[in-house]
Amino acid sequence: MSKPGMRTRRVAELIQEELGRLMIHEFQDPATGFVTVTRVEMTPDLLNARVYLSVFGGTEPEAFVDRLEKSKGRIRKALASRIKLKYNPALFFALDPGPEYADKIDRLIERVKKHGA
Repeated sequence: MSKPGMRTRRVAELIQEELGRLMIHEFQDPATGFVTVTRVEMTPDLLNARVYLSVFGGTEPEAFVDRLEKSKGRIRKALASRIKLKYNPALFFALDPGPEYADKIDRLIERVKKHGA
């Protein structure tokens, strides 16, 4: 018997992997920058997936997320053809604050090193 949440985690990892491929092949372009699916969080019933993205080098990451939101139906259909699940989860896209937060911490550390404590 598997631990509770193991299936949820496995499905989230599978969705993250497939969405990552989909982003590269269908949504990434020079204006967008480099897009990474940083994590996927599933609800316990596997009906909803919150997809966190990181966008580097793009001019407007929020506009990219809006573009994904408008293409949600097509993305879900492509995902359903690649991953066989009982229910195709609803997707919710958001920018991942993690990389931006880490970058801010790095800049603060560099400033302290440069100017002293």
